[in-house]
Order: sequence, then structure tokens, then C-alpha cells
Amino acid sequence: MPDIEYLSKTIDRHAAAPQGKPCEACGSPVEPLDKFCPACGTPNPAYAAPPLVSAQGIEESKQKHFQCQTCGAEVATDPGQMSYTCPFCDSNYVTEVPASQSGRQLPEFIIGFAVTPEQALEKFRVWLKGNSWFRPGDLAVASVADKLKRVYLPFWSFSMLAQSTYTANIGEYWYRTETYTTTDAKGNVTTHTRQVQETEWWPLTGRHHQYYSGYLVSGSKGLTQADAERIKPFNLPALKRYEAYFLAGWLSEQYSVEREEALQRCQQVFYQWETANIGSHLPGDTHSNIVANTQFSDVNSDLCLLPVYVLSYKYNNKLYRFLLNGQTGKFAGDKPLSWQRISIAIVGGLLLVLFIVLLIMALSAAFGK
Repeated sequence: MPDIEYLSKTIDRHAAAPQGKPCEACGSPVEPLDKFCPACGTPNPAYAAPPLVSAQGIEESKQKHFQCQTCGAEVATDPGQMSYTCPFCDSNYVTEVPASQSGRQLPEFIIGFAVTPEQALEKFRVWLKGNSWFRPGDLAVASVADKLKRVYLPFWSFSMLAQSTYTANIGEYWYRTETYTTTDAKGNVTTHTRQVQETEWWPLTGRHHQYYSGYLVSGSKGLTQADAERIKPFNLPALKRYEAYFLAGWLSEQYSVEREEALQRCQQVFYQWETANIGSHLPGDTHSNIVANTQFSDVNSDLCLLPVYVLSYKYNNKLYRFLLNGQTGKFAGDKPLSWQRISIAIVGGLLLVLFIVLLIMALSAAFGK
């Protein structure tokens, strides 16, 4: 079971300790972008809001929204771009969507990039060089690396109360002594005893409740939940309240998975967690056939933007993708393989085995004479 931590709209209280100049009033460290001291609330005299930012977000005229016709991702990007390549599927078939028509909920929390582009590129090159002999020789690494993009991706985070009634079978172990005989090579029969474990089963019904949070659901159709799981976890206590200036100069995707769809996915996971927790609370030595009827209530949701490096490229008309967690550096991906080289390696291995077998047979024959 993952570590359960209640995540609500006050999650910014648990943010990591800030780094910065001491507050003039209380001495606590204050970051340059903090409007107020996080400890005593004293205004930060060094704070200056970045230009071209309003309370509702980056000025409408300073954003472009592109929607990919291939994978459905919707990305906000630099207004100077006249064309755009989707970072998720390497497709150039995109349609510009005015920001005023997106009708999207604003993010509530954000985690900044801790991994630099140089570090991300180095991690990609090291990863790609792994098993390099099996990689196609005509894969242009330099041109592929140029496609590495840093993107703020939307994730839905939920917290809720699970209340369950359940039925289960619980088992209690008991032991009986069993007598058995063995016969040795000379025909002698010997009698032995041993302890045999048996299980007595009992039906049980009960109730259980628990709060759940901390599971992130991908809000992007370009990033499947399975791919998101490969680069988790994110350090959620580092979440900060969203401000539009965090996105200045960065790609950021608008969520394309609606809240209700994400909620259903999250509740499926929380149901599995709840069933496992019920099992851990059951008496007896073992249990089976847990059936839980779970109702969720007190549902809270947060829309978070999380940092991810995305690299998508095509080789022989097949899409490959490399993902890197921009906070922790954890990465995952798929790369093309040269089946011709793999076949050569297999044939070479078989020939080596055959040579060794023939050599052993020849040595055996020679020494046998």
C-alpha cells in the first residue's frame, strides 16, 4: 500500500521549507516570488510580479493553444510559434484553439522543474546508449535529442472518504499429527510422525472507513495513465499555489481528461486500496473472498501542473517515447531495436553453444580412448 497522506486545498501548508532571504519581522526564509512571509504573513519587500500577468492568467494575447488532431492533446505555447509539433506523438497535424474558447478550469497547484534541460538530455543519451548494439545504426541520435521538450502536464488529485460494508472468509490455523512410513533401499520400513497444518474457515461481515488521497490521474490524453505510472511518484508536499507566471516561456498542456472521468479512475484505485486495507484489519491467520460495498463521499479535487520532459519520435513509422520526471529525474521509455542485429546475436549464441558441445564430445572421445 502506498503511503496515504491527506491532500486538500490547504496542501500548500505542507510545502517544502523555502529558501531565501530572512524575513525582516520574524527571520524565516522568504523566497523571492513569495508575496508574503510564509511564517508571519509580513509582505515581502523584494517581491515583484512578473510583467504581462494578470490574476486570471497570462494575457490572452500572449498565449496560443494548439490541439493535436492525432492524439487529442491541447497545449499552450509561445505566441511567436507559427507551427507546432506535438510532444506526445511527434505529429505536425495540429489546430490552433483560441484560449478564450478552451473553457478550461485554471490549475490550482504546480511543481516547478528541478531537473535542468542539460541534465535531462544527458539522462536521455545515457538511456539510449544502453544496449546500443541492439539499436538500429541509422537512428540519428542528435536529431532525436532535439525533440526533447519540457512540458507542464495536468494531473487530477483527489481526496475522499471511503465507507464500506464487507463480507469475507477468515481462516484460523490448527495442526494435527500425522503418522506415515518410509521404506529405504534395503526394504526396511520406518514409521514417522509430522505436523500437518489445517485451516478452519469462518464467515465474517463488518464495516470499515478510511480517507484516501495521493493518487495522481493523468489529465492528458497524450499521456496515458500507464505511461504516467512509469515516472511516478512526484513529491506532492512540494506543490505550490498556481500562479500564471510559472508558465512564462514553457509549454503547458490544457487538461483533456475531464474531472468526472478522472474521478472514476481514481475511485477504482481507491477501491483497491480500501479492499487491501480491509484485508489488513481482518482477524485470524488468513482470509479470502473479500467483497466490499464501498461508498465515497467528501470528495475534493485539485488540478495540478507537474513537470515532465517528453521526447517523441518516429522510426520506421512507429512512435517511440521517452519520459522524464522533471522533479525527481525518474525516467522511462521505449526505443527501437534492430531485429537483424538481435537475430545475429541469437544465431551467434547458438553456434557458440554447438561449438562447446562438440568440443566436449571430442574431448570425451579422446580421453575415453
